[in-house]
Amino acid sequence: MSLLEALQWRYATKKMNGQKVPQEKIDRILDATRLSPSSAGLQPYSILVVEDEALREKIMAVSNNQRQIADSSHLLIFAAWKDISIAQVNDFIKLTAQVRNVTVESLEGYKDMLLGVITRNTPEQNFQWAARQAYIAFGIAIAAAATEQVDATPMEGFNAAALDELLGLEEKGLRSVTLLPLGYRDAPNDWLQGLEKVRWPKEKMVLEVAASY
Repeated sequence: MSLLEALQWRYATKKMNGQKVPQEKIDRILDATRLSPSSAGLQPYSILVVEDEALREKIMAVSNNQRQIADSSHLLIFAAWKDISIAQVNDFIKLTAQVRNVTVESLEGYKDMLLGVITRNTPEQNFQWAARQAYIAFGIAIAAAATEQVDATPMEGFNAAALDELLGLEEKGLRSVTLLPLGYRDAPNDWLQGLEKVRWPKEKMVLEVAASY
């Protein structure tokens, strides 16, 4: 199945059947998500994977009782760093040096650029930037799930403060951003199943920009 075919197949599943997604599919979705691009390559977020049924029930209770959370196989929680520290930047520089087999000293200019940005921003500005990077990964995860023919329901409708407290995210230096239940559609009972996908036509959404625009 091509990416375009997968995106035609997928929709925001409204009712899931509780069937388990094979672990190898979950692993491929997470591997694809880990390869997501991000500004400066920093990837300032974590992806929490919740399979435990009792915990997903508790999360559903602070997420407007959206049943897909409880009826899914796995729940992915995208949580951005609540601020970006000098230590986190230093760790990233060390990792970059290790992976690319260069010295940390050769990356001083890169490090100074990153530190210059984060230190002149407020913690909230850094979080908002990190949240936008998490959304890039969120989109990749949705597409990756579709290529595996695993249903996914993008969600924002939850009490972030309550979820953060439930999962102890403050102590982890994280704030929840968005949710992605993964599972399989309960087609006979899902009102959205089989309906035509509604998208703006290409000529309205895609604008060609000329020099005289």
